[in-house]
Amino acid sequence: KYTIQLGENELVLKELDLLNEDANVYKSIGPVLVKQDLAEANANVRKRIEKRLDGSLQDLEEKEHSKREAILKVQQRIQSHQARKAKA
Repeated sequence: KYTIQLGENELVLKELDLLNEDANVYKSIGPVLVKQDLAEANANVRKRIEKRLDGSLQDLEEKEHSKREAILKVQQRIQSHQARKAKA
């Protein structure tokens, strides 16, 4: 899902880069199209891409943290099991 949205945003950014500075750009707000400055539209798309990247990075960092904790728990169980075997 994320890669699709990122791809769409990158396509929009490429299309905006092709436009002349005096081109009319419209933003869809509900059922209405509102005229928007090209520089503002460009900035909004870049912010959207950055926000999605930041969100994705944060999700990956959280997953990494939980996986590290799970690995540490497994390692501790293995060590305690090996210690019990060594005593027996």
